[in-house]
Amino acid sequence: MRTRRTWLTRNVRLLSAVSFLQDAASELLYPLLPIYLTSVLGAPAAVVGAVEGVAEGAASLTKLASGPLGDRFARRPLIATGYGMAALGKVIVAAAGTWPGVLAGRVTDRLGKGVRGAPRDALLVADVDAAATGRVFGFHRAMDTLGAVVGPLLGLAGYELLDHQIAPLLWVAVVPAVLSVGLVFLVREHTRPAPTVPRASMFARVRDLPRRYWRVTALLVAFGVINFPDALLLLRLNEIGFSIVEVILAYVGYNVVYAVASYPAGILADRVGKRAVFAIGLAFFAIGYTGLGLTTDTLAAWLLIGVYGLFTACTDGVGKAWISSLVGSDVQASAQGVFQGASGFAVLVAGVWAGLLWGADGTVPLLISGMAGAGFAIAVAVVAVRR
Repeated sequence: MRTRRTWLTRNVRLLSAVSFLQDAASELLYPLLPIYLTSVLGAPAAVVGAVEGVAEGAASLTKLASGPLGDRFARRPLIATGYGMAALGKVIVAAAGTWPGVLAGRVTDRLGKGVRGAPRDALLVADVDAAATGRVFGFHRAMDTLGAVVGPLLGLAGYELLDHQIAPLLWVAVVPAVLSVGLVFLVREHTRPAPTVPRASMFARVRDLPRRYWRVTALLVAFGVINFPDALLLLRLNEIGFSIVEVILAYVGYNVVYAVASYPAGILADRVGKRAVFAIGLAFFAIGYTGLGLTTDTLAAWLLIGVYGLFTACTDGVGKAWISSLVGSDVQASAQGVFQGASGFAVLVAGVWAGLLWGADGTVPLLISGMAGAGFAIAVAVVAVRR
């Protein structure tokens, strides 16, 4: 007798645990890096946006390649390589004493993310019914984001124990990153038939992706141009009066909302449609960005960070499930690689323009993105209703 939870395969559980450990490592650092760059290393706000934007742009290059590679070759070695590079990147960040060194570490880390992302997402939905992809990605996002709750809390505890020193904490993040690499080798992958596409034409499948896939990808990538890196949101909180401890706790609060809401959002997406849930998420984005651009009240900022967490829960895993539902099983990695790669380039653009327009407090880029986000929410909602 089939159970109702057959979607929760061994690989879904293991890859979710891998993501939990890696995100605990990454997010231990993430809320501290904007302050570390500006207060300790003396970099301007524009560098914060540029570091994150360039890092995501570098990841995009590898995502574009890793997708077709994940459809042609074994996926587990690519996943292990990606997580290994992420661990190495954290070592480089910890050893760096200047912002270019941090940039090098972040680029290495994100290159690893680019290598692992599409093959991992394709392996997540292998042997899973298409009607349950929202649940799979929702569960994976919830576990991934639970790591983003644990990581900053570990960082906060270490920050207090180490007499408010940020630099030693950078080394602590290396430990869970290395553990995540070890878990990858427990993942199982079925042998797939050898591809019939000639080696010289291994990207031919990308050109053959269906028109509906390209329409959705273009829409989501266009939105990415206004969705700048979260590091700038954390910098905004610091600028309106949040202490370093409060910035970390606000980031934990954001990730708690994100983690708790991701799986329900995935279930809802399977029931009412990915496009509709994504539109709801865009509405939360518009409220969060516009509100953070207008307010200087710390209580309001706390609430708006929670709203922003609902945005991510309704769009991150749901967006991947939406993309997955548009293509066949033989091109899952290619589809995810192109989508995630192009989205990463959009984040690069967003990080650069937002950093350049940041000014004294970031009000201008936040309001621009918030208003544009409202337009995207209306457009996607109208299309969802008409379908």
